[in-house]
Amino acid sequence: MEIGSISRTYDGRVALRFERSFPHPPEKVWRVLTDPQHLRAWFPADVEFALTPGATLEFRSTQEQTRRFGLPEGHTSMGSVLTVRPARILEYLWDTDVLHWELTPDGSGGCWLTLTHTTDDEEDALAHGAAWHAGFEVVEAQLEERPVDWSIWDRAAELSTHYQGSSG
Repeated sequence: MEIGSISRTYDGRVALRFERSFPHPPEKVWRVLTDPQHLRAWFPADVEFALTPGATLEFRSTQEQTRRFGLPEGHTSMGSVLTVRPARILEYLWDTDVLHWELTPDGSGGCWLTLTHTTDDEEDALAHGAAWHAGFEVVEAQLEERPVDWSIWDRAAELSTHYQGSSG
């Protein structure tokens, strides 16, 4: 099982990094990363991206987050778009976390997707790791046009033991 890797940044923050290969062009993967209809199936909050640098983002808790984690119903956190290069780079702030998504053509019609999620705390990074991993499984299913007949939340809980065991 490929899991994300954790490293420290120059300023002592924690960077969680995922790299995945997809046999699809960057434009198709970009749609799954930015289109609200696709995002609802795998992204851990309700958000619509205004793909303009400087745009304000509002991340709203989902009903499942309220149920599983006790987040207040309607809880929001804020962010802003930092960089947009369609079908190449999307970078934004989610509170103080930085999410950097990069698509690189692989020379065969597919692409590499790299997500680097930078946060302040290693425990948070490990918790995010399981969720992003489960999310990538849904992204893959969407790209392959396969039905998603499992709970992303249950899958993240299942994966969490792999991430908790990967620290230190």
